Amino acid sequence: MAVLNLSYFGIEFITARRIGSVSLLADSIDFLEDASVNLLIVAALGMTLAWRARVGMVLAGILLIPAGVTLWTAWEKLRDPVAPDPLQLSLVGLGALVVNLTCALLLVGFRAKQGSLARAAFLSARNDAIANIAIIAAGLVTAFLIRSAWPDLIVGLGIAALNADAAHEVFTAAKTERVEAQA
Repeated sequence: MAVLNLSYFGIEFITARRIGSVSLLADSIDFLEDASVNLLIVAALGMTLAWRARVGMVLAGILLIPAGVTLWTAWEKLRDPVAPDPLQLSLVGLGALVVNLTCALLLVGFRAKQGSLARAAFLSARNDAIANIAIIAAGLVTAFLIRSAWPDLIVGLGIAALNADAAHEVFTAAKTERVEAQA
């Protein structure tokens, strides 16, 4: 999964920069974050509950990075509100959806196991699939209804909110694990 995420990061990042898309840039950074999360989870699987709780707290912080990058990019986009190419936005969003659905299906059986670590991986893949559907919709709205930067900008900010919510859930699960480890 880390290889899939890292590969599609490059595709989305390059396209996002070329067409000036906030939502694709947010999602591309999220692919990079997902690859990091997956590698940290694999490294932490053999650790004690206390160490897994610490890694879970670190993962919660990592989940916030894409939100920060998205907010900065959105601010920049407000200064130059040009709509991204809607066809490229939708097609790259569709490719990302395929990658993220594949990852989510692989993780669905583990979402309630292994505490904060498995929860982080599942939430990342699930949130990414939701974000990709929104990216596709933003491309369609831009193509057929409103030739504006706003659909892309709104979706990008929504992706930031999803990442912040996932970070909160993972941090809460990690705190619970830490309490259990201390008991």
